[in-house]
Amino acid sequence: MKQSLQLKLGQQLTMTPQLQQAIRLLQLSTLDLQQEIQQALDSNPMLEVPDFPDEGGDSTDGNNETPSPEATSEQAGPEELMELAQGGESLGDTIPDDLPVDTQWEDVYQAPVSVGSGGSDYGDNDYDGRLEQTETLQERLSWQLNLTRFSDLDRYIAVAIIDATNNMGRLSVSAEKIWEGFDPELEIELDEVMAVLHRLQQFDPPGVCTHDLQECLLVQLRQLPETTEHLAQAKMVVSRHITLLATRDYAQLMRRARLREPELKAVLELIQTLTPNPGENLGDDGTEYIVPDVFVSRRGGTWVVELNPDIAPKIRINAEYAGLVKRANSSADNTYLRDNLQEARWFLKSLQSRNETLMKVATKIVERQRGFLEFGAEAMKPLVLHDIADAIEMHESTISRVTTQKYMHTPRGIFELKYFFSSHVNTAAGGECSSTAIRALIRKLVDAENPRKPLSDNKITSLLEDQGIKVARRTIAKYRESLSIPPSNERKQLV
Repeated sequence: MKQSLQLKLGQQLTMTPQLQQAIRLLQLSTLDLQQEIQQALDSNPMLEVPDFPDEGGDSTDGNNETPSPEATSEQAGPEELMELAQGGESLGDTIPDDLPVDTQWEDVYQAPVSVGSGGSDYGDNDYDGRLEQTETLQERLSWQLNLTRFSDLDRYIAVAIIDATNNMGRLSVSAEKIWEGFDPELEIELDEVMAVLHRLQQFDPPGVCTHDLQECLLVQLRQLPETTEHLAQAKMVVSRHITLLATRDYAQLMRRARLREPELKAVLELIQTLTPNPGENLGDDGTEYIVPDVFVSRRGGTWVVELNPDIAPKIRINAEYAGLVKRANSSADNTYLRDNLQEARWFLKSLQSRNETLMKVATKIVERQRGFLEFGAEAMKPLVLHDIADAIEMHESTISRVTTQKYMHTPRGIFELKYFFSSHVNTAAGGECSSTAIRALIRKLVDAENPRKPLSDNKITSLLEDQGIKVARRTIAKYRESLSIPPSNERKQLV
């Protein structure tokens, strides 16, 4: 192949480190942003938190990093501090007033690991981490095992049973399988395994180490005092008619159990006090707190949108350190200070741009969803990312970043910004209805239904058609499942 030189014109999109930082800060949650700011304070000597938040000086806008008047003539003055020592370029030219965080192309950089997902570096002094640690079911059972008198062989069997118990408190394998897994030389009998199993079933929480739901409920019923009302009938219903109980066939259950309706109702109330999964409340993750980014309130007949002033600490550029930057000095110390000063200004500008973009998106959402704020979820309007993107002249990817893990505090509760976006369904009158509003209507219909005759999906479909909303039955079933509403046969109750 013949070699040749060719001249071509083309366009190439490049994401600078500063733009990557701005986009990364934009998509961080409030808690992650606070940790990011703390890391910046620890690594950059030019950044500081003012002793008094209300005192004059620099804040997160980064517009007032003028050095002290005592700076010598060798140091940069208030205007000269904006200039870089090399090349004559100014920081004002490097950092635009309107920092671009909007992108119209796919991200070309690898997303960094979330700041909040890292481990602790404090070792034994991480008291908060200790408090978040929760006890697992196996740890609780092992602790009770150490306090119980067992022979060495029985303790060996008990450890095997505890290891075979899952986090819900059920045995992952049968007692026979556990027995078959022991060494034949130990000459362990199946009766010994069952005896140890029955002792473990008396441990806390009640109903652990059971094979299925029926055995779990019976174990809990046997631990109740004999003087408990309707205890015998409850044991009989669980042991003989648990299938009818699961399908809520109360008519057949009353006939076979020979119980009248008031008696069956009392039996069901007793059974409902039991725990079907004894270990579900153990081993939960630490509590995740939500800090709202935006506050929405009504003042004088209008809805006002405000940023939460406590979502991030107020930071500024240290004027004393900034005054140490010298002009026409290429020493290592001066270069270090100058670079940190530029990074600090970029960081402050990125924070300001993040707040401005978040404010724009939240304001437009409130304008579009004013009906929700005034009348509830049934008045939610259809809204997609493209609508907000066109309103504030940004790309949909930017709107997606802003609405992820950002929360809005309203008089109706705290909602993620993504909650206000939903698809639409055409109405009979030619209009549109939000899927969120349809879910609210389904919830309202289910709450008002007759417990003896719950509404089926077909019936809900016909009721919505009467209101001019045409939705397929399978769509109703999908919305119902998203609301954690069981089907009609499982919602049937005795009044």
